[in-house]
Amino acid sequence: MKIALGADHAGYRLKDVIIPFIESLGHQVIDFGCSCGDSVDYPDYALQVCEGVVSGEADKGILLCGTGIGMSIAANKVPGIRCALVHDLFSAKATREHNDTNVLAMGERVVGPGVAEEIVKIWLETEFSEGVRHKNRINKVQSIEDRFTVHP
Repeated sequence: MKIALGADHAGYRLKDVIIPFIESLGHQVIDFGCSCGDSVDYPDYALQVCEGVVSGEADKGILLCGTGIGMSIAANKVPGIRCALVHDLFSAKATREHNDTNVLAMGERVVGPGVAEEIVKIWLETEFSEGVRHKNRINKVQSIEDRFTVHP
């Protein structure tokens, strides 16, 4: 699987831990940055990762900032993205099984590297349940997105 990864200045240290971990699981990482503590704008990195996912360049995306909140808000503005902010193992599994999320957001200031690795592993390995009720709910979310998406 190809995983697009992006972080801002408050998440780059966790990104540097997560990249080799993802590679150790046998996946390829596309690193969209950033790689330093200089202040940057998280929406720029969220957009790059999400464009990689919706274009098919990457299968899934992971976004990291201080809390994960800003990244998840920005990501969910991109049509076709279902991003979940996750800081625990149960939510990592549930969001894949029930919501078929294609982008994961986490906060470096919220979770430590060990928990982050466990979250990533569970999130990457959990398949969508394909349950009818979950498909119906995802379709309803898609309908909301379609209603507010401007088409040229």
